[in-house]
Amino acid sequence: MNLSFDNTEVAFAHKTNADLKKAYRLFQTFGSPFLVKYGPKLTNLALNFGLPIKGIIKKTLFAQFCGGETIAESFPSAKQLYENGIGAILDYSVEGEGTGENFAKAFGELQKVIIEATDKPEYPFAVFKCTGIGNFQMLANVTSALRNGAETTYRDELDYQHFRSRFEALCKLAYENGTKLFVDAEETWIQDAIDEITYQNMANYNIDNTILYNTIQLYRKERIPEMKYRIEEARIGGYKIGFKLVRGAYMEKEAARAAELGYQNPIHRSKKETDDDYNAALKLCFENRDVVSICAGTHNEESSLILAHLLESGEIDRNDDRFWFAQLYGMSDHISYNLAASGYNVAKYLPYGPIKEVLPYLSRRAQENSSVKGQAGRELTLISAELKRRRLV
Repeated sequence: MNLSFDNTEVAFAHKTNADLKKAYRLFQTFGSPFLVKYGPKLTNLALNFGLPIKGIIKKTLFAQFCGGETIAESFPSAKQLYENGIGAILDYSVEGEGTGENFAKAFGELQKVIIEATDKPEYPFAVFKCTGIGNFQMLANVTSALRNGAETTYRDELDYQHFRSRFEALCKLAYENGTKLFVDAEETWIQDAIDEITYQNMANYNIDNTILYNTIQLYRKERIPEMKYRIEEARIGGYKIGFKLVRGAYMEKEAARAAELGYQNPIHRSKKETDDDYNAALKLCFENRDVVSICAGTHNEESSLILAHLLESGEIDRNDDRFWFAQLYGMSDHISYNLAASGYNVAKYLPYGPIKEVLPYLSRRAQENSSVKGQAGRELTLISAELKRRRLV
């Protein structure tokens, strides 16, 4: 297998010289703790006061990490990805305030996403977050009741039924349209309620093909035994199971809550433990490929190579629809584009939504890239290498 993630010519072939220089300057700014910490708050304040900065944001931070403000506006980005052998996963990244009106609005938008992805090769998957269509505290209360064998309150039960009807309607719509659908993972104290309804719907809709995928956060302890249990459950039940594997996104929040409430931190103690479990999960899914389909959502080069090697050693076609790789739009192009160029199934999460409402998402991307040793340092090294290759520096 001749797969390398060091080929910057392939990784950035889709970027003009001007785009490349702009990306370099943007990732440089993530080295400023002040800008990363206070930039989003100041930006939000400026937008609230009506200051004319929307255009600047849209051409810089928003353009790097988002497709557009609407589905239609995002299509050129999806088309460019597709022309390079990469699918787009439309991600409605507006974070509501937990009101019935916002849940209804998000539900309507997610229906549009699923329909948009129907029969369009540019969109191999759709995705949604449960807290976009259901009350967070209700999900926490239902999770607590599930864990403790307790009854939920009438109010929680009512809210749960509203949430459940939206969830099941999205799954049914995806099934009827043949659209593969990811259910994103969230905090551990609401995840059980999400898992319960997700696996129930898998049993209904993953009969002939894998339509519904649950997201597994491998920075959590005991995920491998949980996956084994769910795989066996699917095998006995006669349906297929879909897993999207990620490392996790709520580490600080999880640790803080565990310390505050005095329970054991559900997150692994070290990055190595997380990496080991992630790679073990890849192998587990591969070994059970008769019933399991996976999407390896990772910016980790080693994990990407492990899955590629598994396919090679098992003599599985690189474009076998049971195996996908995914990264976030605007990040880790060296992984996405080199995998795609080698014939693997690759998709990018393509967030969209009104600029002001997508700011929380953009803030997290800035924080994620803020460490020089982390993502931004890697991006800068790769972009620098390509700038030198093009003789632009």
